[in-house]
Amino acid sequence: MGVINTGNFAKDMWPGVKTWWGQEYKEWQTEYTELFDKVMSDKLYEEYVGFSGMGLFKQKPEGSAISYDSMQQGVVTRATNVYYALGIIITHEMMINDQYNLMKKRTQMLAFKGRQTKEIVGANVFNRAFNSSYTFGDGQPMLSASHTSKAGLWSNIIGTAADLSEASLEQAAIDIAGFKDDAGSFVSIMPRSLHIHRNEMFNAQRILKSIQQSGTANNDINALKVLNIFPAGVVVNHYFTAPKAWFVRTNVKSETGLIYQEREADQFVMDTDSDTLNQKCLSYGAYAFTMADPRSVYGSAGT
Repeated sequence: MGVINTGNFAKDMWPGVKTWWGQEYKEWQTEYTELFDKVMSDKLYEEYVGFSGMGLFKQKPEGSAISYDSMQQGVVTRATNVYYALGIIITHEMMINDQYNLMKKRTQMLAFKGRQTKEIVGANVFNRAFNSSYTFGDGQPMLSASHTSKAGLWSNIIGTAADLSEASLEQAAIDIAGFKDDAGSFVSIMPRSLHIHRNEMFNAQRILKSIQQSGTANNDINALKVLNIFPAGVVVNHYFTAPKAWFVRTNVKSETGLIYQEREADQFVMDTDSDTLNQKCLSYGAYAFTMADPRSVYGSAGT
């Protein structure tokens, strides 16, 4: 356990330092809120249970009995809240001899690290989207060609891995419009927003904002723009780790798709140890990031 003492900041003990740098930088605006819908939790874990409805009507030949179907629960995703915490200990001598008030910003520094942790934990759901070691209710990763349903297997991943392009985004829109519910009935699901690594931010704008087709001499319209395929726009996530991967959030009902589950909001605690007079400052929070309905997202790992 580290303790911050006068030896850690020898230059802080005496006037003469022109500037201290590296303590504060501007932050990106909160980004995990663009990826997940927030729900509150009051238990150690929460479960998100799918609903498997009835199938289509069947022909009834004259004089024959009507067919009957059943309904049942579908796949179950359990999201267990995890506590994340960090603290610092500062000696009494360090506190009272701090010539530049560096230690007075201890809560701001902890708050910054807490926000960074949350961004990384949330983005990791997408960073592991194709990894079979990280699965959800149906035993599949977030993006898979083998999601299960009462009607059979289905996919929320592009058929052939493709980089971000006009063609791949058009294919995404076509595939998403073909999503069905668990019983195999067509449902109105459409793209909502495009989420990309910072490396693709210029490419995405050229693809979606051009009046004509991007990168060609054709006079054809840019159908993605005209049809407003991504009404919530393009969102860059600075915590994505795969430069070529891209993701589409759909208009699946809020709180049933991609979920940020909060058990305890970030808390701050400060205390003074009676034996040493050392000051303890800590912060903690409890939450989980998960996915209930895989129809809430579509994507490609790129090539």
